[in-house]
Amino acid sequence: MAEQPAKKEVKIAFPESLRGGVYANSMFATHTREEFILDFMMVTPPLGSVTARVITSPGHMKRMVSALAENMKKYEARFGKLTEAPEPPKPTMGFHTPE
Repeated sequence: MAEQPAKKEVKIAFPESLRGGVYANSMFATHTREEFILDFMMVTPPLGSVTARVITSPGHMKRMVSALAENMKKYEARFGKLTEAPEPPKPTMGFHTPE
């Protein structure tokens, strides 16, 4: 019988500066053939700012979507069915001259 390789434990460092997390109430997703880019934003009109950017491979993005779907099912089983929030009006983003 073939010997199974030993499982290696990977220790993950969690930098102090990231432990508090960041808040986002909006997200913009885009992609190329090689990667997905997720920009998380805090938008409070008339201003908004990117609070985090995550860039990942398409294969890992597929795993992330599955993990999010599984966690949403667990959340709803525990706390009840969620309804999707209506999409807020899309603000015009970019540079504007003062009126």
